[in-house]
Amino acid sequence: MFGSKKQTAPRPLNDSGRSLISETFSLEGTLRTSGAIDIAGLVKGAVYTNDLIIKETGSVIGPVETDRIEIYGHLEGKVVAKTIVIGNTAVVKGDILFSETLKTEEGADIAGYLKKTESTSLEAAQDEFKLDSIETKDKDKDKDKAKKGRPKIVASN
Repeated sequence: MFGSKKQTAPRPLNDSGRSLISETFSLEGTLRTSGAIDIAGLVKGAVYTNDLIIKETGSVIGPVETDRIEIYGHLEGKVVAKTIVIGNTAVVKGDILFSETLKTEEGADIAGYLKKTESTSLEAAQDEFKLDSIETKDKDKDKDKAKKGRPKIVASN
């Protein structure tokens, strides 16, 4: 009477656009997508994506695995990516592993180890940093310095 009921096929997913987590949005948990994300809000948890931009107002607290990342806000956690850009307003606290390129702008605040690696996933990169061996070497050097101490003054004028 009102027309035939057409069988409509489900719409295919389109990852061509960018998703935005706005300044007023806070997410606690794992964020996983095959698309691109801009984060201007807060994410507490792991982030897995193909392309990620952390805006100046954005914060991620947790590990990140992506093909490409630009950081202009706050990131606290291990990062594994092919291409990394760390902007002049960025604060990064964690180890950074990259397989292709790393660009840091003057003014970026980075506290962690940087390493070029063949690994492109967090699981494969778990053993990339042998921090115990690095810290042990530094402690041994400090002990040697403490044993040697300052030379005694034999004569003075």
